[in-house]
Amino acid sequence: MSHRWINFPIREGTHSRQAHCDLPDGTFERELGREGFFGPVSHMHHKHPPTGWVDWEGPLRPHAFDLNAIEAAPTCPWQAPVVLDNADIELRFWRLNEPMRHLVRNSDGDQLLFIHHGEGSLYCDYGHLEFCDGDYLVIPRGTAWRLASQAKCEILMIENVDGAYQLPDKGMLGPNAIFDPAVLEHPHLDQAFRDQQDESTWQVRVKRLGEISTVTFPFNPLDAVGWHGDNTVVSLNWRDIRPVMSHRYHLPPSAHTTFVARGFVVCTFCPRPIESDPGALKVPFYHNNDDYDEVLFYHRGNFFSRDNIEQGMITFHPCGFAHGPHPKALKKSQDDPATFTDEVAVMIDTRRSLRITETAQDVENPAYVNSWRAPGKAE
Repeated sequence: MSHRWINFPIREGTHSRQAHCDLPDGTFERELGREGFFGPVSHMHHKHPPTGWVDWEGPLRPHAFDLNAIEAAPTCPWQAPVVLDNADIELRFWRLNEPMRHLVRNSDGDQLLFIHHGEGSLYCDYGHLEFCDGDYLVIPRGTAWRLASQAKCEILMIENVDGAYQLPDKGMLGPNAIFDPAVLEHPHLDQAFRDQQDESTWQVRVKRLGEISTVTFPFNPLDAVGWHGDNTVVSLNWRDIRPVMSHRYHLPPSAHTTFVARGFVVCTFCPRPIESDPGALKVPFYHNNDDYDEVLFYHRGNFFSRDNIEQGMITFHPCGFAHGPHPKALKKSQDDPATFTDEVAVMIDTRRSLRITETAQDVENPAYVNSWRAPGKAE
């Protein structure tokens, strides 16, 4: 049986009775939390927006990268440019314009592919699996695979370096909440898989410790005739996710966790009704994430808490940077709130600090830090 002793937070000055609800007039709430929304937390109430700066100097600033401007289109995923990385994660953006004519295998960690655009077939040791836009493809470490795309694909690659992807603990919601594991798809040894087996020469490009080894076979190594077990490729589409929500309380991003990895989590923001209680916040709350870096990849829809962010862009908010909704989004949520959000975005929170690569720097919008500046403030 789970136990939690009754305790009370310390209270000082003017404050709300509950977090994110019925804020005192003229105040702006800021959450200071530990361990990425899972640890101790306090809520400050300020007279001014916590992001109301007029100038910013130094490296601890937010970043926005337009991945649409990356032109590289290699057929090998190991040649796709790295955008952000650390010891636990390697984030790449892969534009694939034609079917792969070789196999790859990752011996460094599990691979998670998010299909931003495109459709086609994945062929791997375990069989054949069709994919389309909005799919997550979880590829276990050591799996040989290739993509046969039917159209040009754009793919966010999230490598769990030296780790495995797992599902989050859904607690009192039960194992079928958010998405039922029954919706997960897996490869099949179907006719399409048998048809691609041949006696031609095939290469397998194996990545280990960041270096590539090429193994050549006089036949297609994807020649399985059967298998059994529970270690396999799986796919999940965001359309099968049924997000948890409360009409009276804006839930933290952790409520939308999709996969848990070593040193980071992957969350999915899906279309949902917006909070209807008059006193509840209707946009993400101002907060410091003082233990995690935050990354958001914008897939589709209207990104209701951001201005001038388009599909295919990434924002990066370093650990310790106070952030929240942009001024226009906050004002609209107060004056004319929407009833539904249609955004789809992938969030990645990392425990270790991320490195910005030269590829990312080349497609950065340096003015992003000013997007929180209140209208009319001096340059």
